Amino acid sequence: MFDNLQDKLDRAFKLLKGQGKITEINVAETMKEVRKALLDADVNYKVAKSFTDSVKEKALGQNVLTSVSPGQLLIKITHDELAQLMGGTKEDIYLGGNPTVILMSGLQGSGKTTFTGKLANYLKTKKGKNPLMIACDVYRPAAIDQLHVLGEQLGISVFSNKEEKNPIKIAEAGIKQAKENGNSVVLIDTAGRLAVDELMMTEIANLKKAVKPNEI
Repeated sequence: MFDNLQDKLDRAFKLLKGQGKITEINVAETMKEVRKALLDADVNYKVAKSFTDSVKEKALGQNVLTSVSPGQLLIKITHDELAQLMGGTKEDIYLGGNPTVILMSGLQGSGKTTFTGKLANYLKTKKGKNPLMIACDVYRPAAIDQLHVLGEQLGISVFSNKEEKNPIKIAEAGIKQAKENGNSVVLIDTAGRLAVDELMMTEIANLKKAVKPNEI
């Protein structure tokens, strides 16, 4: 998802290539493309509009130095605003709890299962943790298989139960096994979902309530 967003932002800023100065027209055109890129990445419309309005206001209020191209300036302003939008400061993963419970949640096709493996490997190799990955995508058996393949490649344990169709029961059984086996972190891989799918959103809300994750 972030690669796709990056490509679209790159295309948006190419509109300024060769422009001698920032004008209301070229900033408006660039921000229109940036807003479209954010919406395609499932950013809330009001957030996307507020974000691009803020960038536009700051860009038009800047006195552009001769050594800085309009594109460079607008990229810097956009970068700073994105950093602020994401919280402004770096936050490390909270690793309290016994075990730490991390709930993976996101859109369909956004790469949650792959990222679950990457995060588990990071926690194992960089943080010295003993993670357990729990396969809770009950709608896609291939996702369960994929998690097992990743676990085998990384030397990380995976808990799954293809016979059980309730993700809460799978997650709770996985956490129980983690406590018994001394796993310090569990990562719960869930099914992809869309905000318009009320049943799926209710499911992830109930899962969150049941397992009380330390991080989402």
